[in-house]
Amino acid sequence: MELGILKESVAGETRVALLPESLKGLVAQGLTVIVESGAGVAAGASDAAYTDAGATITDRGAILAGADILPVVNAPEPADQARLKPGAVVIGFLKPLDAPLALSTAMARPVTMFSMELVPRISRAQTMDALSSMATVAGYKAVVDAAGVLPRLFPMLMTAAGTLAPARVFVIGAGVAGLQAIATARRLGAVVEAYDVRAAAGEQVRSLGAKFLDVDLGGINTEGGGGYAAELSEEALNRGRDLITKTAAHSDVIVTTAQVPGRPAPLLLRRAAVEAMRSGSVLVDLAAPAGGNCELTKPGVTQTIGGVTLMAPLNLPAEVPVHASQLYAKNILNFLGLILKKGALQVDLSDEVLAGACVAHDGKPVNPRVAKLLETASLAVN
Repeated sequence: MELGILKESVAGETRVALLPESLKGLVAQGLTVIVESGAGVAAGASDAAYTDAGATITDRGAILAGADILPVVNAPEPADQARLKPGAVVIGFLKPLDAPLALSTAMARPVTMFSMELVPRISRAQTMDALSSMATVAGYKAVVDAAGVLPRLFPMLMTAAGTLAPARVFVIGAGVAGLQAIATARRLGAVVEAYDVRAAAGEQVRSLGAKFLDVDLGGINTEGGGGYAAELSEEALNRGRDLITKTAAHSDVIVTTAQVPGRPAPLLLRRAAVEAMRSGSVLVDLAAPAGGNCELTKPGVTQTIGGVTLMAPLNLPAEVPVHASQLYAKNILNFLGLILKKGALQVDLSDEVLAGACVAHDGKPVNPRVAKLLETASLAVN
């Protein structure tokens, strides 16, 4: 049985699905590992390192045609999907809730696909939660990037020339990315405030030494499924927006992180919030891939608006490819443990983790949300 590792073809992508140190257990099970030349170079893994780990370096065409298992970071392009081995298993960030029709070529082969975005957020699957792994990297990098742009220092400094006040950082959304942003800003010495519609997030925020800003939402249930916030009414959102605008006026850095896979990011920062920020302040919108939390965000574009730097990165984990790949490879290996038994491929869709993450099997959609989206998209095209 062959497992293939491709060099990612998406522009700007530097991560790799598995690193040389990931291969020991796979090779020990009798798998043949084939790697595209240069696949891990940007993540610090040379072709020689893969060879030393027991892999064979080959070309892209051979991998697509021969791999029985294909862990990837991003979904293969349609042209690559058309070359996949029928019956192969593809595992990665496939974006099935955002662009289901982009996977139709692979479905027709047919290919079994598991999406890391769909891994259920349950205790048993925590070690496979790649979304959280990448959010951890993004939350850290967002604060470090903001510190590099901000024309102030983060910590309070007491010097012979006088005392410098600490920077004030405001984090919106206290999920994995938000909590990592809070922790990083605190380590750098900033005074940190945070807001989340889920009051339960306050305990975690305070445990990191930040101040939690609470808004009375009139008893509305704010807890959604899978640890995400529920969709709120416009009235409830406006209460949060008013608080955000008020807090923005005295913040040096704002990091926004609110998003749910498969849905547009909630609009939390109005133009007024950006206009309220002081010249030289920095806003990092981590929800840019889903449209952004700020109404002025242009995904992938850094803007200067009234002296405020608005950053809208699309793939921060790719800017830290070594550690991002290490974390992602661990998630992939743990997932492979569910479908590889002594070197043999066994896809048991009665397993709730596999069933939840499965996009399609034997050419048919498995995940009900994906199936519905495919049906809707097909009708729209026809």
